[in-house]
Amino acid sequence: MTDPVRSNGGFWRSLRSGNINSALASVRGVQSAQQMAFIRSQMKDNRRPEALGTPLDELEVVVFDLETTGFNYQHGDEILSLGAVRVVGEQVKKEETFHMVVNSGVPVPPFITELTGISQHMVDAAPPLMEGLHDFMAFVGGRVLVAHAAAHDRGFLNAALWKTSKVRLTHRLLDTMMLAQKLYPGQSDYSLDELLHNSRIPVEGRHHALSDACMTARLWADYITEIQARGDAETLGDMYVYLSES
Repeated sequence: MTDPVRSNGGFWRSLRSGNINSALASVRGVQSAQQMAFIRSQMKDNRRPEALGTPLDELEVVVFDLETTGFNYQHGDEILSLGAVRVVGEQVKKEETFHMVVNSGVPVPPFITELTGISQHMVDAAPPLMEGLHDFMAFVGGRVLVAHAAAHDRGFLNAALWKTSKVRLTHRLLDTMMLAQKLYPGQSDYSLDELLHNSRIPVEGRHHALSDACMTARLWADYITEIQARGDAETLGDMYVYLSES
């Protein structure tokens, strides 16, 4: 990778003139441009039709969760942390995880600190949102994404990607809530807590992005095992057909 300091003439000009703050700002600008370019490159070729033939027991996904400053990205709420874990078929790869607190430039409300444990001090010391998105997308690669109540996470990710890089999420995204509604119709509650209870998955560290992602990953693994056992779907393409049926 190109060294952003060596490739940036503005850094050396500012440093020679004694303006260290300007020099550092120049480096950060180059790093941000490189991160933006990487994020944009990650949005290409994520819906290749041949991927639809992937058997579910071989499908690689990244199950993720976000913690945010509130619940409405349209009204200025922002991402506070991202957590994710890789899953292959029904195997949750506990050793392949991602977690990062980010600074989106928005104050952390006290009730969010109480809910998530993320304080204003933690956010002030955290890397900027752009860096968090860069590292998260590097972890995801071209894999299918999975989340619980995925519309919420998609909305926040799209808002953050547009804010930083002027792109939208192009990855396929599956929703464990939708799968539960399809597998177990008639329930009154499809919250993550209720579904974890129904699947006898221990609830540990709720409202921590990585903990929630790992628990959701276990739900995902249980659900695709059940779907295959019922004969409802064998491939990713079958899964989309299954979810679209009334």
